[in-house]
Amino acid sequence: MFSPPRIGRDAGSGDQSPMTIPPQSLPDALLWFGFGALAIALLGAKLTRLADRLADETGLGEAVFGAVLLGATTSLPGSVASLTAALAGHPELAVSNAVGGIAAQTVFLVVADLVYRRANLEHAAASVPNLSNGALLCALLALPLMAALAPEMALWGVHPASGVMLAMYLVGLRLATQARDAPAWQPVRTGETREDVPARKGADRGGVGRLWLGFALTAAVVAIAGWMVGEAGIALVRLTGLSETLVGSLFTAVATSLPELVTTVAAVRQGALTLAVSGIIGGNTFDVLFLVLADGAYREGSIYHAIGPAPLFLISLAILLTAILLLGLIQRQRHGWGNIGFESVAVLGFYLAGLAILTW
Repeated sequence: MFSPPRIGRDAGSGDQSPMTIPPQSLPDALLWFGFGALAIALLGAKLTRLADRLADETGLGEAVFGAVLLGATTSLPGSVASLTAALAGHPELAVSNAVGGIAAQTVFLVVADLVYRRANLEHAAASVPNLSNGALLCALLALPLMAALAPEMALWGVHPASGVMLAMYLVGLRLATQARDAPAWQPVRTGETREDVPARKGADRGGVGRLWLGFALTAAVVAIAGWMVGEAGIALVRLTGLSETLVGSLFTAVATSLPELVTTVAAVRQGALTLAVSGIIGGNTFDVLFLVLADGAYREGSIYHAIGPAPLFLISLAILLTAILLLGLIQRQRHGWGNIGFESVAVLGFYLAGLAILTW
């Protein structure tokens, strides 16, 4: 069993990175958290509507647009939190925040599955690019696990695995695009399948420009709001003395992942099912790059060799949850317990069990 380790410097030591402007009291931290969460809730649905329209107008499709732009945009708060922790010399907080966010966001699909009542979400949102991105995510998560268990090495303080992760991410996105444009196979269409059929393009060039501007401005506000939530979570470590591993894997990770929860539920309610699933999987794939940023920001050597067993357990848990999700996308069970698929039940069960083990 894991006992919460002491990570880097003491949580109450007051060490701050150059990027950190934390709340100075517990009421301030709660105020930051509440304000940021409210802004995300109000603007998350708008961000999804703009993303859905841009997916149609650009011809990229929901799966690719959700995986690349929507997923990356909603991941900005988590990347800032991990970068801040790494700069402050807290490697386990940085890694736990990144990987804990991946696990939490996978569980958000369970919430979306509960919201969509017609059928199992993974059945209705059949998409070859989503399968490709899910397989890519498992491969990316395996690399930091291998790096941590391999002999220690670093080049200018950065592990070679970080460069491999970045290259694999770019190659994987290209493969997902090719799978969308020229699929070697397609999912069987059923009465409950909601395919991503782009709507007829109705905006002129100026209209598309306004859509992009609206998307960028909304994304900027959501990112700032999510950053505030992330900073509030980091301040809770300093102000309450809670374990950084616990805060990084649960509180900070969930707080900085709120954009994914809001946009995923909003996408399901708007009928953009493929966008909902691809936003989570694509966002999770992008979140692995937090580790690349954190490895570069952590100047005491490779970040993968500065972490203990708890973050490695989180990485293994994230791989397990992603693999279960992939099985659900392939099996495509129409209905299950509580009108959700077996994969949703399994993802929620393993996630709660993992958190229980971490806090034991």
